[in-house]
Amino acid sequence: MPPLSVAEAIGLALSFVWLAACAMFFMVMGTGTTEGGFDPLRFVMTVVAIAMPVAMIWLAVAAMRSARIMREESTRLKAAIDGMRTVYLKQQQGVGGPAAQASKVEQKLEEIAKVSRRTETALATFVSIRPGMPSLANPHPAPIAPAMGADEASKELEDQTTLALGTRAEDMIPPLSIEDFIRAMHFPEHAQDAEGFRALRRALEDRQVAGLVQASQDILTLMSQDGIYMDDLRPDSTLPEIWRKFAAGERGKEIASLGAVRDRSSLALTAGRMRKDPVFRDASHHFMRRFDQTYAQFEKNASDADLSAMAETRTARAFMVLGRVTGTFD
Repeated sequence: MPPLSVAEAIGLALSFVWLAACAMFFMVMGTGTTEGGFDPLRFVMTVVAIAMPVAMIWLAVAAMRSARIMREESTRLKAAIDGMRTVYLKQQQGVGGPAAQASKVEQKLEEIAKVSRRTETALATFVSIRPGMPSLANPHPAPIAPAMGADEASKELEDQTTLALGTRAEDMIPPLSIEDFIRAMHFPEHAQDAEGFRALRRALEDRQVAGLVQASQDILTLMSQDGIYMDDLRPDSTLPEIWRKFAAGERGKEIASLGAVRDRSSLALTAGRMRKDPVFRDASHHFMRRFDQTYAQFEKNASDADLSAMAETRTARAFMVLGRVTGTFD
């Protein structure tokens, strides 16, 4: 049995004193019964006079107990919030925290970009474009023409030899496929994601897509500084027709459903950073322009399934957040 609190002890003592005083009163003064016998009204008033003060005492005790419980709950809640804040700050400052992981990914992406630029000429020497290969610009190529005869092949070889000196290295790089483009827009899942890094390396070889990759990397890094991570967001699904309207240039309420991110905390933090941080604001507008330009080209040959897959990438989720903050969907 738990020990009595101070309020309960005081209430018990006051109740005992009051009941003792009432008993002494009746012992000294008598019950006051009239000659006519038992009087119900007098009995009821007597009981009320005795019980009412006791009830008031214990009502006050209950109120004091409730106030004490609320104070204890408030103290525990404050301690829990302080603990969460401390853990969050340690994660941000710690070696293995999300901020450090984002820095490692950024460093890895920089290394990939340097390697891709350094080996661009070498790749152009060893890699050739395969006829009929699906690409971002042509996902459904026409069938390959029948093999040509020896004379035609000889003439074709002479023409190619004539044009060889005028061919740029960029023209000899295989076109970026839609699958690789979508995979690159999601970025590698972890350091061992070989497929993700392969797709990212291929995307960096495309000049237009590389600009969007860099802009997306910058904005994702800046947002992670405020604890906003795209993997934590769960946007609503959006119909591919709405994405096609966006690619066609429509803005405002016609594409309002693209603002599918409902996380109030992430939206509030992003809006505050947009107002106060000019670097973040410039990076956001640059990212939005790059996304707009590249997505318009991507949508032309993408299927509905491709559009749905693109909407699930980290880059698309960042666009949804920034689109709501900047009023693109208003």
